[in-house]
Amino acid sequence: MDMFAYEKEFGENYSQIVGVDEVGRGPYAGPVVAAAVILPADAEETIPGLNDSKKLTAKKREELNQILLEREDVKVSIIELSHEVVDELNILQATHKAMRMAVEELMPQADFILVDGKAVPNLPLPSQNIIKGDSKSASIAAASIVAKVFRDNIMVEADKKYPGYGFAKNMGYGTKQHRDALAEQGVCPIHRRSFAPIAELLGIKKEARKPVKKSTKKKKEQIDPNQPTLF
Repeated sequence: MDMFAYEKEFGENYSQIVGVDEVGRGPYAGPVVAAAVILPADAEETIPGLNDSKKLTAKKREELNQILLEREDVKVSIIELSHEVVDELNILQATHKAMRMAVEELMPQADFILVDGKAVPNLPLPSQNIIKGDSKSASIAAASIVAKVFRDNIMVEADKKYPGYGFAKNMGYGTKQHRDALAEQGVCPIHRRSFAPIAELLGIKKEARKPVKKSTKKKKEQIDPNQPTLF
């Protein structure tokens, strides 16, 4: 697949396309991180190998991350929102906030956004979301690499401060080793209290959601003026 297909398509009408992705929605512990990247026009020739960060070896991720951060013609922003923010807002809202902030850091250069996954509300620019975008768009792939390496480094340091949970290997995700450590050691300060497995250990009860009444009236489809239509 041509990893620059979306950049070429939307590049016909926009000059500075920014890819945005996040890392850390699922872990029991640590921050959520979002990154936004604007690649230079010659990236297809000069930065080969861009792909979903999860499909790359750790060595290749590090190599590409270094290139992306060191090249002056690559524009990068990284936003880290702590586990406290995750607990305050909920993980979905925290993720969306981080992604919006990452894009805003690259304005006014950026003029169009390629977003990994589902659409993110209230983005400051016209955008197109792409399901599994980190394996389809070079700009999103670059953002996924930068975000993952940044967050992985945070969790490696967290492992030194809070040993026993295996943060350097599981990055805060709920692996068996991590769950066993929680049962034996209990919760540490960077665990997300709003996540069910952690809340249960702490005896935190979530408020029951009120049932939503469904309307029998059909709603007209709402079109986002900032969202381009693809044919």
